[in-house]
Amino acid sequence: MSKVIMVQGTTSNAGKSLMAAALCRIFRQDGYKAAPFKSQNMALNSYITKDGFEMGRAQVMQAEAAGIEPDVRMNPILLKPTGKNGSQIVLNGKVFKDVTAGEYYTYKNDMIPHIMKAYSSLADEYDIIVIEGAGSPAEINLREQDIVNMGMAKLADAPVIIVGDIDRGGVFASLAGTMLLFDKDERDRVKGFVINKFRGDVNLLVPGLEMLEDITHVPVLGVVPYLRVDIDDEDSLSERLEGGNEHSLIDIAVIRLPRLSNFTDFNVFSLIKGVSLRYVSKVKELGDPDMIIIPGTKNTIGDLKWMRQSGIEAKVIRHANEGKALFGVCGGYQMLGEIINDPDSVECGGSIRGMGLLKTITNFSKEKTTTQISGKINNIEGFYSQLSGIEIRGYEIHMGNSEITYGVPLSTLDLKSDGCVSGNVAGSYLHGIFDNSQVTNTIVKILAHHKGISLEGSEDFDLNRYRESQYDLLAEEVRKSVDMDKIYKIIGIDQ
Repeated sequence: MSKVIMVQGTTSNAGKSLMAAALCRIFRQDGYKAAPFKSQNMALNSYITKDGFEMGRAQVMQAEAAGIEPDVRMNPILLKPTGKNGSQIVLNGKVFKDVTAGEYYTYKNDMIPHIMKAYSSLADEYDIIVIEGAGSPAEINLREQDIVNMGMAKLADAPVIIVGDIDRGGVFASLAGTMLLFDKDERDRVKGFVINKFRGDVNLLVPGLEMLEDITHVPVLGVVPYLRVDIDDEDSLSERLEGGNEHSLIDIAVIRLPRLSNFTDFNVFSLIKGVSLRYVSKVKELGDPDMIIIPGTKNTIGDLKWMRQSGIEAKVIRHANEGKALFGVCGGYQMLGEIINDPDSVECGGSIRGMGLLKTITNFSKEKTTTQISGKINNIEGFYSQLSGIEIRGYEIHMGNSEITYGVPLSTLDLKSDGCVSGNVAGSYLHGIFDNSQVTNTIVKILAHHKGISLEGSEDFDLNRYRESQYDLLAEEVRKSVDMDKIYKIIGIDQ
């Protein structure tokens, strides 16, 4: 069996995911086979593995940091919120059922065998397992049924380090209060604290660190500065979704749908020199961008109604009618068509008129498509013609299919047609289509051409090379800030 360490945090967004990724990268650099694990994830950002299983993107990111292929065993339970008080349970990569929060509570004990089968299988294959917790481990009302924080630590017999976010303030109270709410067995599992997101002179923090250690009897393993690393975020707490005011030479606006999913599909645009990527949720924020993207959503019909009621749909249609670039991905692609039918009440039942910008009809079905897929963009004419013949790959996650009644499929993927293109309007079911660097670089050049400008000095952007550099930067900064010798001793490895 492998060695194990668990990363918990005082709050959501304290830095658990990034700390787990940093450890995965450091262990890899030091010659160990490491794998991430999170028993239960709640997010609308998901990924499809090579064998067609769905899992949370945080563990995909951590697997990339570890230099290994993402595996659904790294995230056996994924909860995808469907409304104010419900979620779809994705168990071992496949849809299990939709439940309310109260109903899921009764299922938790039944989930433990699935969790331990996945964890034990990974532990047989890897040297070190890096487990990530969720939210706060000190939610005492949930302790009895916990399967993701201290409950998971007990199942895996894992030592724990707790990350606290000092940027929000109150980090000492958060760490000390968390320890106060643990029972003795839980306190005994905590082997160290990491202070995260610190700005300033660390010497001024030392008296507080010493007092914290005296109060809790837990060592502070390090103080990590506020890092400027660019790594995919897990959920809507992402700072990427805030703001939306900056405009560069090429301005791309993504509609921030209420049930937005897989927003990481578009991160690459923000990395290209001369391009701004904005997330907008109000008509007044939209302005006059060079390209609008309608992203994926957990509820296509509900979010289309929201666009209609908010006035954003009318602005998007006007943008398209002016000959400017419009692209829909997955649910966004479905919205661009003429009609969406939901005969089996997959979402809310009935039919709804689409935007009518593509001649497609979408029919929802209960069967969920989850697959990695590859192919190339077809020979197309007009606005997007420069994309013709480019090889692409990505993954599909959707309920139902779209039929073209008039127009041209955007691409051919594994011998089947995908998407549709009509002039300056295009759509695709392919998540990750923009992660194909040639696609993204070409789209930016198309937008610059239609705007009549030149992005002088810009170079084609290589996303994979950039990601690798960011993982290395993350590992380097954490090594400087955290006592890795103590980390290795905590997990029982002599360096």
